[in-house]
Amino acid sequence: MNQTTRIIPRNIPGGLARHEAQVARDLEMLNLPPRAWVPPLARDGVDVRDVVVIGAGMNGIAAAGALIFKGIRNIAVLEESAPGQEGPWVTTARMDTLRSPKTLPGPCFGIPSLTFRAWYEASFGLEAWEALYKIHNATWQDYLSWLQRVLRLPVNHGVRVTRISPAEGLLRLTLSDGRSMLARRVVMATGRAGAGGLHRPNFVAPDLFPELAALAPTPIDFAALRGKSLGLIGGGASAWDNAATALEQGAAEAHMYVRRATLPQINKGRGSAGPGFHMGWDALSLEERWNLIVYMHDAQAPPPHETVKRALKLPGFHIHLSSPTKSARRGGRGVVIELADREVTHDFLIIGTGFVVDMDRVPELADFAPHIARWQDRYTPPEALQRPEMAAFPFLGPGLELQPRDASAPPELGLIHLMNYGAHATHGGIASDIPGVAVAGEKVSTAILRHLFQAEIGALRRELEAFDEPELEGTPFFVPR
Repeated sequence: MNQTTRIIPRNIPGGLARHEAQVARDLEMLNLPPRAWVPPLARDGVDVRDVVVIGAGMNGIAAAGALIFKGIRNIAVLEESAPGQEGPWVTTARMDTLRSPKTLPGPCFGIPSLTFRAWYEASFGLEAWEALYKIHNATWQDYLSWLQRVLRLPVNHGVRVTRISPAEGLLRLTLSDGRSMLARRVVMATGRAGAGGLHRPNFVAPDLFPELAALAPTPIDFAALRGKSLGLIGGGASAWDNAATALEQGAAEAHMYVRRATLPQINKGRGSAGPGFHMGWDALSLEERWNLIVYMHDAQAPPPHETVKRALKLPGFHIHLSSPTKSARRGGRGVVIELADREVTHDFLIIGTGFVVDMDRVPELADFAPHIARWQDRYTPPEALQRPEMAAFPFLGPGLELQPRDASAPPELGLIHLMNYGAHATHGGIASDIPGVAVAGEKVSTAILRHLFQAEIGALRRELEAFDEPELEGTPFFVPR
């Protein structure tokens, strides 16, 4: 049996309900969530949210839960997708299982009963947990949906933010349905593509899309590829996943063209998944951080061995190393791919060349983009260590907040926190991968708490002065007022 074959375990009757009672007791014993302490704010009769979190996937849950557990409860979570469709797990992520080991706790806020393992054992039993090799995508999605529900997160589905604008010390969010809302802070928990989108190489003719080509992390009609020849550009995990998915759904052949002579061998990301790298990365000097960025960038990550074995067992799979693509264009009724030494033709093309970080390509930040500091504005590496694609990453503050490029930036720019892949250069892999997501949520929520406390200290001081609960009433030392 393939290690990644999904065997759906049997639900334990009443198991999850009993576990949710345990979760409720754990939260009660920890006094979570605490009472809301931030004074309400309104402008021109319109209520202002303390925080709006954009995205209700893994990072959005981590941010929203951490805020609520700090007594910041006047928040909204806006999610474009339908319930159960948040993130890539059951839509465009085409691997069989998560890359990460099953033992990762997930966005559990340090509470054992909120971990993935606790949820899984309560749902399916200890024996099923011990038999589980790695977490299947749909199972992870079920867990995240459960977290949304059990934490009672205020998620609004089917809502897309089209624009974030400065609003005299606040942020105005324009929504896809024409409504707007005001917020003191915004957390952009918008995933891998949330800091610039997908990378479409300029050597791929634009007129191939969508009839003859697609980017790997996008919806693809694999049924339409049944019996057809598929070409793929790229040697990363996503290209392998798409090749295997296409063949499993009836494609005749899948040819993957990889510029490298050999595939990367070691996943350095796993080697850096721990408290030191997650919590200490931004304590390093700019030079030290840049050296790490370049090292990780140049090393690249290999496709997981499960992914490779999945593809290799399928008839019709072919990989071509040392085969960089020079161009891809229309030819006859298909796609002509020009390689260094030959041309090949396929019925359809999938491009698996990853993501790009470019703040000018984040549509909702168009009002702020020219003013956002990039790494190239803060640090100039030696020539041998210059990497333009990494220099384009935003330079963030300690709470993952945007920083101004210069004095012309609107002051509201720093009210936006980038809890997505754009945080990687400044903070390491805490906002793009499962192992560090809880750290990112904690950093963002703590920074927001400090900001709100400082901004409202006048009102909070008056509330403190008005606090009048006589402690010594009923004792000889009570002094009536």
